[in-house]
Amino acid sequence: MGGNKQQKSKEQQQQSAAKGTELILAENAVPAVVEGIVGRTGARGEVTQVKCRVLQGYDKGKVIRRNVKGPVRKKDVLMLRETQIEARRIKTKIAKGAFS
Repeated sequence: MGGNKQQKSKEQQQQSAAKGTELILAENAVPAVVEGIVGRTGARGEVTQVKCRVLQGYDKGKVIRRNVKGPVRKKDVLMLRETQIEARRIKTKIAKGAFS
C-alpha cells in the first residue's frame, strides 16, 4: 500500500513537470506563417524547406527559410523556437548537358 502512494506522487510530479515545460516552450515560441514551399530535402525527402514570414518578436516581418518535418502547406502557422538561424539553400540538380 505504501508503494502505491509513492508511485502516484511521482507520477503527479512528472505530469506537473511536463506541463511546466510545455508552457515554457509556448512562451518562447514565435509564430511564423508559411508563404511558399521551396522543395523537399533530407536523405529520403522527409523534410520540406519553406519560406515563412515572422509575425512577432525581434525579427517581425522578416522572411526566413526553414526546414519542416511533417505535413505543411501555404498559410500554415509555424511556432519557431528561434528566428536567428536560417536553413541552408537546397542544392539544385543540373540536368545533364544543360550548362556545358
